[in-house]
Amino acid sequence: MKVAILGANGKAGSAILAEAKQRGLDVTAIVRDKAKITDGTPVIEKDVYQLTAADIKDFDVLVSALGFWGDVSEFTGSTQHLIDILNGLDTRLLVVGGAGSLYVDPEHTVRLSETPDFPEAFKPLATAMGKGLDLLKEAKNIHWTYISPAADFDAEGAATGKYVAAGEELETGADGKSYISYADYAIAMVDEIQNNAHPDQRFSVHQ
Repeated sequence: MKVAILGANGKAGSAILAEAKQRGLDVTAIVRDKAKITDGTPVIEKDVYQLTAADIKDFDVLVSALGFWGDVSEFTGSTQHLIDILNGLDTRLLVVGGAGSLYVDPEHTVRLSETPDFPEAFKPLATAMGKGLDLLKEAKNIHWTYISPAADFDAEGAATGKYVAAGEELETGADGKSYISYADYAIAMVDEIQNNAHPDQRFSVHQ
């Protein structure tokens, strides 16, 4: 299985890259600066907006692990570009999403980012990532999966090898917390790469 990881040098991307390589997948990193990939992984040195259908048509899966902390509107712009170049291809798009767009009610009318206690500083980012999800849900002729982490997405957390796959509502573990480490999220992502258990939908993962 041939996999390309966009943003492979970021925290989430590097965790997914390591997990995919550990399982023996044929992985290529797509990054703006190839010098940041030092483990011998093949590299496509391009910005997301420079990517073309020709660049990705031979991959089974394209993982988007992009992070935009400056201009959060780039989440929607980059997602739309990926939708455009994936149109009609067999390549599946798997997106590292956010928790802010998860629903907190069974009717799916209120997202976590819309609740009173959601940190104001993260609202623009959560809103932009939610709009990216909406673009995917509206897209035609592409194959996609959007994976939202738990509310507490811990870059330093341990790999337990365990996670719970949930739906579009925010769920908590037995301890009442919504938590997952980047390492366990990466395990869930690579499981989805290999199994395609959630085609054309968003799901979430927590401990």
